[in-house]
Amino acid sequence: MNVNNSMNVNNSMNVNNSMNVNNSMNVNNSMNVNNSMNVGRNLHLQQNHPLNTIKSTIENHFNSTHSEPFALHDSLSPVVTTKHCFDDLLIPPDHVSRSYSDTYYIDAHHCLRTHTSAHQSTLIAAGESQFLCTGDVYRRDEIDSSHYPVFHQMEGVKMFPLGTPTKVIEDDLKSVLSGMAKTLFGDVEMRWVDAYFPFTEPSYELEIFFNGEWLEVLGSGVIQQQIVRNAGHGEQPGWAFGLGLERLAMVLFEIPDIRLFWSSDPRFHEQFKAGEIVKFKGYSKYPPVHRDISFWTGGKEFHPNDLCEIVRGVCIEEDLVEKVELIDEFVHPKTNKTSNCFRVTYRSMDRSLTNKEVDEIHFQVRDNAVADLGIEIR
Repeated sequence: MNVNNSMNVNNSMNVNNSMNVNNSMNVNNSMNVNNSMNVGRNLHLQQNHPLNTIKSTIENHFNSTHSEPFALHDSLSPVVTTKHCFDDLLIPPDHVSRSYSDTYYIDAHHCLRTHTSAHQSTLIAAGESQFLCTGDVYRRDEIDSSHYPVFHQMEGVKMFPLGTPTKVIEDDLKSVLSGMAKTLFGDVEMRWVDAYFPFTEPSYELEIFFNGEWLEVLGSGVIQQQIVRNAGHGEQPGWAFGLGLERLAMVLFEIPDIRLFWSSDPRFHEQFKAGEIVKFKGYSKYPPVHRDISFWTGGKEFHPNDLCEIVRGVCIEEDLVEKVELIDEFVHPKTNKTSNCFRVTYRSMDRSLTNKEVDEIHFQVRDNAVADLGIEIR
């Protein structure tokens, strides 16, 4: 089944594997997708890459433990309609995930998917009874060692015959996903935690006790029946789960910085082979360089994610920013204006940075922030 045809905006947007957002999607001032997006890199499809190893391990587990194979989807277009990304999943119109500061919008009706769940309704509508869907997802987010604007998720869905009791579906969900966790982490202690997601009820998170602490592995639950009804399958029940590949790979391979997954340095890639989980051996000993930016916020609403986008946009050629953090904030008692001070930590994985080049980058960050965010430098 070609799901892309059912929600294909490629013909009008020309989103392809060598995608330059500004050229390929005719970005204008009303959109918030920038040139620094790694669209089309498809790390989850690259042989020997840690993300591909996690993906393949999970896929092999599902299809070795079920008599009926799960359909595998890993090349669906990341450009989806807002209907598929939000409405079909019962995400409220005022939910924070829809905001301009959280989601990359192509236009008013299309965005870069924020989760692989964006394909759930389309696949169910097409008659898929059980499937795994893996792909790159995009969110405007903070900058630190575990957050990146592009990451990779896997969505799993299993549908059941009409009339199957919810308890049976819950038990199957927990059994299948516990088995998957054991395949990845070995015989570890696990616990199920009640959770809330707009698209499942009841909802659960699976946590494992690994390396001395509880680690959230995935979110899951019984699919909200309205989602299935809207997809044309009435009262047929099912379960769904979603997980982040980077989150699991950083733990299993002991990779300390999410930027490393995007590295082209052979010192990173030569450490890994397909299907093998090995401990990453660090090679970056380069020192960090800190610069602060202090400013009064202007009349328009300020969101830290917008500043992070500007920092990323300036560092488009290399991933030179390790962290952006708020270190001071106060409200002036007379003017009622808000002052923020953010510390930007610059560090390359591959080389030492000079003070001169960091100063040039940071001055550009300041200039762009003033122009785009309406702030006043202090």
